[in-house]
Amino acid sequence: MGPMRNAVSGAWRRRDLLVAAGGASLAGIYGCATRSSRPPAGEPSAFELAETSVAELRAGLESGRWTARSLCERYLARVGEIDAAGPSLQSVIEINPDAMREADRLDEERRAGRIRGPLHGIPTMLKDNIGTADGMQTTAGSLALLDSNVPRDSGVASRLRAAGALLIAKTNLSEWANFRSRRSTSGWSGRGGLTLNPYFLDRNPCGSSSGSGVAVSAGIAPLAVGTETNGSIVCPSSVNGIVGVKPTVGLVSRAGIVPIADTQDTAGPMARSVADAAELLGAMAGLDRLDGATTQANFHQDYTRFLDAGALRGARIGLLREYWGRHDAIDDLLDNAAAAMRDAGAELVDVESLPGIEETRRPGFEVMLYEFKDGLNRYLAELAPGAQVRSLEDVIRFNEQNRDAEMPYFGQDILEAAAEKGTLAETAYQSALATSRDTCRRAIDATVAERELEALFAPTTGPAWVTDLMHGDRSSFPGCSSPAARAGYPHVTVPGGFVFGLPVGVSFFGTAWSEPRLLALAYAFEQAAPHRKPPEMLPGGARLST
Repeated sequence: MGPMRNAVSGAWRRRDLLVAAGGASLAGIYGCATRSSRPPAGEPSAFELAETSVAELRAGLESGRWTARSLCERYLARVGEIDAAGPSLQSVIEINPDAMREADRLDEERRAGRIRGPLHGIPTMLKDNIGTADGMQTTAGSLALLDSNVPRDSGVASRLRAAGALLIAKTNLSEWANFRSRRSTSGWSGRGGLTLNPYFLDRNPCGSSSGSGVAVSAGIAPLAVGTETNGSIVCPSSVNGIVGVKPTVGLVSRAGIVPIADTQDTAGPMARSVADAAELLGAMAGLDRLDGATTQANFHQDYTRFLDAGALRGARIGLLREYWGRHDAIDDLLDNAAAAMRDAGAELVDVESLPGIEETRRPGFEVMLYEFKDGLNRYLAELAPGAQVRSLEDVIRFNEQNRDAEMPYFGQDILEAAAEKGTLAETAYQSALATSRDTCRRAIDATVAERELEALFAPTTGPAWVTDLMHGDRSSFPGCSSPAARAGYPHVTVPGGFVFGLPVGVSFFGTAWSEPRLLALAYAFEQAAPHRKPPEMLPGGARLST
């Protein structure tokens, strides 16, 4: 059987898994839905759990109002109504065929008085580059990785299961975590198709954790896990109106996650509130012997204990003024956010820019090319026998052989550039890493120390742009993700308001291991200036009002 036939049969099997997951009661939801044939758009019905918090879900499970099974059924029905059908958001790439059985097991444990952890029975979704040794696949959205069984659960999946989370599905993503082409369209993968922004369906969901951001925003899941190398948690969180946390590299295990850059990669929580994100981070974080970067994370934190509505009182926050003056509507949003923090007691300090950050752009990309080749080759070599690809060169060759399915809109110039790089022992890599990572760390550390700041503040990115499959992503507003991403430092984004009906997030970021304080500040801002509004899934054309 040739590579194209393998790829196509695997892609169609995705819908079979969706049907099997829910059993006969859900089979009708997906009967006619395929990736290439969408049902007519319709008005989704009201969903009682669309904005329900993790604390409320847990209370309902404890009181007997819900069971893990009944929650699982409700969220899978939501997948059918608006993700596979209706507006067809396509945020979910695959449903766990064992979801109902696992829900029943969690319910049995609850009845016996055995509670695994704070997320016991809470439905949770994982981005499709996070490995699970169950009935789901791990493909990073690529047809090349279909049927390439992973040897074990990723560190993230293992910790979430231990905390009682019910892993119900994998989410779509920008293929290869948006590291395939400079002309890519965020939210598109060969396996999962194009994910749509739930506020305006013609707008982009940002990448690469697009499916996770959309699923949470649209009430398809209460919690989802994304991954970030540079912007892939915070950007989709921002444009989909939710909270995203990019942790310090090493706080959360990367073992079993399809890699891009070892010095920048991390998984992180995506949720509708800071409190929910803090719950998920506490379950994910900690030491993993399979990831040497986690040696400093040999502790357990309940991050919800740091949440304080009064945390802004007396806090010194640095406003990165280089992000003002680019658009009047965004300036208004930022000014309003600053006023809310000032009214809550914060002391705001103007910071013109972070020194040297612009000079890290080119070496930062070089680092990613080198580390992608090294990390991906090691990851692919560990896949089970029968995997279609074993190296980056195999992936490039597969894409060429399956151009119609894998490269209908954009190519693989980034993969090809990475393949040309040498080893991590090369001077060129070592120099690029020192320039990129060390410059960003010095810039953040020195600015925070010299100005006596607790965090830096900026717009996460601009409003979502119109999706353009011909030209790729065309956002005109720069994001603020790069300094923290290249430094390996934490970054929290929280809804900051709306521009022309589109959500825009605002960011708090700072020095290594400062998650407790950043979450406290983000929570206090969220309480002082709540901006979360559920999406209406409108067909297109942002409103001409704020």
